[in-house]
Amino acid sequence: MAIITLTTDFGHKDHFVGTIKGTILTNLPDVPIVDISHEISPFNIQECAYILKNAYRSFPPGTVHIVGVDSELSPENQHIVVQVDGHYFISANNGVISLITSEIKPEKIVEINIPDITPCSFPVLNVFVQVACHIARGGTLEIIGRPFSALKELREFEPRISDNGSTIMGNVVYVDNYGNVITNIQKNLFEAYRNGRDFEIIARTNKIRAIHNSYNGIINFNLEKSQRKGPGDALALFNSAGYIELAIYKSDLNTVGGASTLLGLNYRDTVTINFL
Repeated sequence: MAIITLTTDFGHKDHFVGTIKGTILTNLPDVPIVDISHEISPFNIQECAYILKNAYRSFPPGTVHIVGVDSELSPENQHIVVQVDGHYFISANNGVISLITSEIKPEKIVEINIPDITPCSFPVLNVFVQVACHIARGGTLEIIGRPFSALKELREFEPRISDNGSTIMGNVVYVDNYGNVITNIQKNLFEAYRNGRDFEIIARTNKIRAIHNSYNGIINFNLEKSQRKGPGDALALFNSAGYIELAIYKSDLNTVGGASTLLGLNYRDTVTINFL
């Protein structure tokens, strides 16, 4: 039986997540349910898209992903199922799947059309769960939906290229649990425009002139410890998802602070790369 995953902005204080799981298990007692995250910032589509894109590939083909962010039905926010890369994503048509579909062409998209469903304030439970259980049982998309082609895309945060390829302007799209700041600038875009040139990354008043492949890449282990960079120093790296990330080495957001606080960066803020 297919795995069902949950990605929402519901948090854990309220009954929502427990109600969803209970309803799934009532219908499919043996189905595995995996929480990807319930701590998405409320209605933050870009953050949800980033987390979902980087998590779904770890699951086997056929996995059903319920996405509960900004999910209320409206004429401009249809309920859809997207079959892409061997996975099924059940969500509202709010752009949350576009980071995946921008790289991989969907195999099928349907607009959910289930008779006798009354619009409500909890569509993840009343609609998405019903659809997920149908798919997990081996049901086809044609039974619960009709072909759909107006898939929304997240274009607001695409990096901009200027100065004849000498500048990339990106944005902060996510701040993780350590306060590390993830930009929307991917390694392949950076390398495509670098052409062997030196560069500087500008984040507010901070400038970083190297990008590492790991957090401790900032440390030159050939130097004496007293001469090395280390905890508290800012760095940039290509993270495991292939995006440029800004971090403070061995930071703690709850005590000394992280890159988001110490560099003064928040969601949507601009990060610029100048090739020299």
